Amino acid sequence: MTEPDIEFHTNPTINTTDSSEAAAFFSKENHPLTLKFHNVVYKIKSKKSNSEEKERAILKGISGVVRPGEMLAMMGPSGSGKTTLLTAIGGRLGGRLEGTISYNNKPFSNKIKRNIGFVTQDDILLPHLTVNETLVFTALLRLPNALTKHQKLAHAEAVLSQLGLIKCKNSVVGDQRLRGVSGGERKRVSIGQEMLINPSLLFLDEPTSGLDSTTAQRIVSTLWELAHNGGKTVVMTIHQPSSRLFYMFHKILLLSEGNTMYFGKGSEAMDYFSTLGCSVSVPMNPSDFLLDLANGSSMNDPEEEATMIKEKLVSCYQNSDMAENLELEVKESDEHLDEDATINKRFERWSTTWWQQFSVLLNRGIKERKHESFSGLKIAQVLAVAFIGGLLWWKSDDAHLQDKIGLFYFSSSFWGFFPLLQAISTFPRERMILEKERSSGMYRLSSYFISRTISDLPMELILPTVFIVIIYGMAGLKRTATSFFSTLFYQLLSVLVSQGFGLAVGALVLDQTSATTLGSVIMLCFLLTSGYFVQHVPGFIAWTKYISIGTYTYKLLLISQYKATDTYLCPGHGVGVCEVGEFPAIQQMGLHGKTTAILALMAMLVGYRLVAYIALMRIGVTKKE
Repeated sequence: MTEPDIEFHTNPTINTTDSSEAAAFFSKENHPLTLKFHNVVYKIKSKKSNSEEKERAILKGISGVVRPGEMLAMMGPSGSGKTTLLTAIGGRLGGRLEGTISYNNKPFSNKIKRNIGFVTQDDILLPHLTVNETLVFTALLRLPNALTKHQKLAHAEAVLSQLGLIKCKNSVVGDQRLRGVSGGERKRVSIGQEMLINPSLLFLDEPTSGLDSTTAQRIVSTLWELAHNGGKTVVMTIHQPSSRLFYMFHKILLLSEGNTMYFGKGSEAMDYFSTLGCSVSVPMNPSDFLLDLANGSSMNDPEEEATMIKEKLVSCYQNSDMAENLELEVKESDEHLDEDATINKRFERWSTTWWQQFSVLLNRGIKERKHESFSGLKIAQVLAVAFIGGLLWWKSDDAHLQDKIGLFYFSSSFWGFFPLLQAISTFPRERMILEKERSSGMYRLSSYFISRTISDLPMELILPTVFIVIIYGMAGLKRTATSFFSTLFYQLLSVLVSQGFGLAVGALVLDQTSATTLGSVIMLCFLLTSGYFVQHVPGFIAWTKYISIGTYTYKLLLISQYKATDTYLCPGHGVGVCEVGEFPAIQQMGLHGKTTAILALMAMLVGYRLVAYIALMRIGVTKKE
């Protein structure tokens, strides 16, 4: 069914009944998850100076257990492997991953993924949406159809309230270029997106990064409540928490160069290292002390080499009773967790239907991009070019046929580059959000791709239509309905083909600068071989005209205005008329083959988009998906 329009600011249909029913649904369907990871090893290939490949271990046999109601903090200096481990146990890391990772004694699966929330370090959000719109669209996409639409909206409202976002609910999220909510509020929005699905297991990568101590305290306190009172399993990476935050963590995993230096209760960490002869002589933040140790810095013996200190502490942990007990705990099978009831079965492969995903994504896309698509700068650019072109070709008649056909080449060139440069940045710019949402299984790629393409149509079709209307009248082109609508149709068709070409290049390259350079060079080649500048193209490169968007567009625009038997005043001082079909530039191009040209553009229209879709299939696909 189609999702109707959504009223975000005031929706009288959201009431306490909807909210309580949604809460009852999640309470009934809530099942705790125990996370176990044993001897996790991750290796990457790196090139040596002599170009030989060498494997480098990022994770070197990491083990741990986190149970419902517990909050695990993974600490360590930069490059210690925290984020890599978080990504691995979150089911988002493929490649050379070894070891065992289980969730209630079961491997990662799509059913498990529906119970996992993953908050990335960077807040990947659409900047022009409000806080409320962001959570509402996420709720409509991720929550199952067992909940009604009003219950989904009520649940989104409840999450807003839980995270203290009510006051800023109608403010735009913003980004570096658009002023929006604060950094702490933006982080809470990211967490709220994952809390919407009531995850049994929540992963967070540096949730306090860049925040002041008060805001960081508020966020971690919310996560503590979620674990302690909500029975959730919370795992996060954190670089250097304050002492107040440190003692809120139930468990600490200290990493150093991919090795475990400590895994156990946070309250016992200082005592453990004291037994190894590592103690502090002055009061200090425990996290500062642990990071010093992970970096190989010892206050007791400043002269001892860092490498030796790290190796010693890693070895001490591996030979400790703590590591031995953890080994037994990881290998121990919790038989009561093997029952099917422990796996949340409320989700199918997808939470919503294809049509629901398409409708929500289309609505979201229009709201997000309407500011960009119809920006005053773009409208002014098109209008300026149209009026300047109209003035240059003002009431041009067929006596100046070369000038007249130059107008058609200019129009095909301008509307070859303009939609190309607009479309080419689409997927490179949205890559991160597509990766995030696809990794969480929010929607099908096909629903995203088609909604994304359709939401761009107003911009792609309205502006060239206005351009043709202006320049057609000012340049004095053939005043018949057939000629006008033919010109408009051919121009719009070429615009859609150029847009598809831009989407394909952007999806293949996924780097905006490189994609723009590549697309511009290829489009320039297409225009050079279109038959306007060079009528006698050398045979070894003449084949390029058959794949050129400009060739077919230029031909069709000529056909829309002329027939071979049309006449014009012969050039020079002579008298009489000549046939248009005999004009050298037109004779070389030919005024035949209209059907072939249309079919060629239609094939490109479908083909380029198919290439873009296939290229996007590699984005945001997690292991075992």
